[in-house]
Amino acid sequence: MISKWRPAGIKFGVFMLAVFTGLGAPRGWGQTTGNIAANATLGGQTYVAAPLASTSSAQNPFLGSISSGKAVPGTLQLSIDDAIERGLRFNLGALLSEQSSESARGARWQALSHLLPHVNAGVTETDQQINLEALGFPPSLITRFPGFPVIVGPFTTFDARASLTAPLLDLHSLHQVHAASDDVRAAAYSYQDARNTVVLAVGNAYLLANAAQARVQSAQAELNTAQALYQQAVDRLHAGLSPEIDELRAEVELKSQQEQLLTAQNAFDTDKLNLARIIGLPSGQQFALSSETPYSPLQGVTIQQALAEAYQNRPDYKAALVQVRAAEQARRAALDERLPSVSFNSNFGDIGLTPGNSHETFGVSGTLNIPIFQGGRVRGDLIQANAQLKQSQDQLQNLKGQIDYDVRTALLNLKTAAGQVNVARTNIELAHRTLQQARDRFAAGVTDNIEVVEAQEAVANADEAYISSLYQHNLAKVSLAQALGVANRAVMQYLGGR
Repeated sequence: MISKWRPAGIKFGVFMLAVFTGLGAPRGWGQTTGNIAANATLGGQTYVAAPLASTSSAQNPFLGSISSGKAVPGTLQLSIDDAIERGLRFNLGALLSEQSSESARGARWQALSHLLPHVNAGVTETDQQINLEALGFPPSLITRFPGFPVIVGPFTTFDARASLTAPLLDLHSLHQVHAASDDVRAAAYSYQDARNTVVLAVGNAYLLANAAQARVQSAQAELNTAQALYQQAVDRLHAGLSPEIDELRAEVELKSQQEQLLTAQNAFDTDKLNLARIIGLPSGQQFALSSETPYSPLQGVTIQQALAEAYQNRPDYKAALVQVRAAEQARRAALDERLPSVSFNSNFGDIGLTPGNSHETFGVSGTLNIPIFQGGRVRGDLIQANAQLKQSQDQLQNLKGQIDYDVRTALLNLKTAAGQVNVARTNIELAHRTLQQARDRFAAGVTDNIEVVEAQEAVANADEAYISSLYQHNLAKVSLAQALGVANRAVMQYLGGR
């Protein structure tokens, strides 16, 4: 019977079989047995793969979202375009990545502040009373001159002043600004990569829900067939044409199909909840999947073209290139700590006993700072900068190889999945023809209903194989779009859904 080989929660098992053993895990998804998860880097922290069903959004933000609005009455028709659009707007991973980009912009302004003039202004009015002896006047001097005050004051001092401090030559700070600017560009590319990861997460969740819906429809059709065959077995038993074992066998198959329908419906409802969680639908919002993802071969993509497109479009590759430049600038900044720096300082103000009894004063100075010995700080900064540069260069080289692997694997998976779909479609036709012939033979009394039950299982197996292979094929296309770095704009073109 089908229940002997198709366990509950088959959606996860199918994903593991299809992606991790057959198709290969797409970039950004981790290999976690029986579950689905995404990887991405936000603000320097990598969120590793974790089970979708048991991992919270606090552990993996791409599994969470910011819910917007309230549930509306009725059933919302949700297309895959709508789901991806909502995911890009409300998925927690995308939102956190956006804020990481903003944080990089703030760090750049902090670095830039060391090169920009600093202007301050203030007004001070002070009441003072001074003990001259406490300030160092010797008692002998005070006693030598009768009437010389020991305590002076109280008196008031008024001072209104503006000051300007401006660096004139500071190569260390200049290269730090260049490094921070590169970090801003890298963060922007990382945000684009996070959006591609969101597209992959939402696309996979929608495809899983679509496959689960197809399993519900298949289970319902198989249940209808099992009901008809059970009634046929009962009629033949009452007519004395079949033994009771045929009726019992048909009833067992009917109960099994009822169980399969319940399992399939629960899996479908769970997948819909997962999809709603990823895209930020309001709690309790009823929705239906309105997009179909039929079999649509992807033609005209060669390895050479795909690799060229990936190196041109992959945001993570662009971010890695910029991070190498940022590390080079940071190394230059560390080297420049040994160089002299020049700064300009000035102040202008009005000082006196009162605002009406005051006079303008000013001060202008230029400072040349020559580092002589800084306790090994420059050497330590340079060692760290060299290590960071080497790490960035190694990561870039690794990413080049990873891109080549991702693209080649995605194309191989796509080709294999397309062949699986074609075989599964043919097998469905054969299985249905076999079932029809078995039913005819049973109705004619040529054989018992063992053949019919086996044919029913063959039909169920063929339907499941087609649903799984279609899911694998569509996921392979989404993975290819992710591998090329164009998931954000090309996934619908690749899926060819409606």
